[in-house]
Amino acid sequence: MGWDYSAKTKQIFMDAVQGKPGTHLGEIENPDGIGEHGSIACGDALRFTFRVRRDPGDPTKDVITEARYLTFGCTSAIAASEALCVLIEQGGYTPIQALSITNQDIVDFLEGLPDQKIHCSVMGAEALEAAVFNWAQRRGVDLESLGIDIKPHGLDEGRIVCQCFMLTEPYIRRKIKELNLKTIPEITGAIKAGGACMSCHHTPGGLQDLLDEIWGRQPTKIKEAPETPQPREPAETGDLSPFQFSKKVERALGEHIRPLLQKDGGDLELVDIKERLVYVRLTGACVGCPGAGMTMKLMVEQTLKEMVDERIRVISV
Repeated sequence: MGWDYSAKTKQIFMDAVQGKPGTHLGEIENPDGIGEHGSIACGDALRFTFRVRRDPGDPTKDVITEARYLTFGCTSAIAASEALCVLIEQGGYTPIQALSITNQDIVDFLEGLPDQKIHCSVMGAEALEAAVFNWAQRRGVDLESLGIDIKPHGLDEGRIVCQCFMLTEPYIRRKIKELNLKTIPEITGAIKAGGACMSCHHTPGGLQDLLDEIWGRQPTKIKEAPETPQPREPAETGDLSPFQFSKKVERALGEHIRPLLQKDGGDLELVDIKERLVYVRLTGACVGCPGAGMTMKLMVEQTLKEMVDERIRVISV
């Protein structure tokens, strides 16, 4: 499916994958703070690093002068991480002040994100917390004495509720309250809990029990059971025929990817499609660009994975 990203989100993403001046995709060598959040296995992971200008007398007055990120995530994850870095650098924040940036601040900066992609903004905020915790350890700052309760890796100790993403009960409770999450789909959309095997949805002590304890049990709504769909053999490319698959790829390239490339004088040519392998050729200003590899991987392939089929591989010819 296609995601309804704002024009600002798409432009920020495009600038980042092309490595334009002022963007932040990368990693700081010997950083003053480093934090990670997410899971390589689930496809969303983020490493956040920052450098500070050290105050000679009081480490709580250190100011973040540079921020960078590496992510294995999607368009939203890259754009949200860019937004976080910009907000921090432009704000002239100390690490402690940077903790005041919320996922809603990131969403507002991007002029909105699809509900299903809000977890990408949460991921950046969590990686920032982990990086601040790391900075505090290095600089001997007692966060607890300052009334700041954060843990390594952004997770609270406690009973694991979501085994797939190793999310604890205290963490999920905190996020339900902070983000005003009222349903299991909202929890999954925001922090991914329950998004894999789904066994934690209605098990005792699971997501629904936590929602009921925090917001009160909601009256049960009885719905008519839908007709059971008849099983069918999957096609080679999911539910799409080869013709439908190719048309969907062509539409994604023509309506979403090529216009972004053309803004900067570049373009892309579709050469061939073989099952889930999509062969393309960069043209115009994209030819010989130092960021061509990043463009191909993070923009072309990732967009096609999101809009057409997550198993797609893009081959540059």
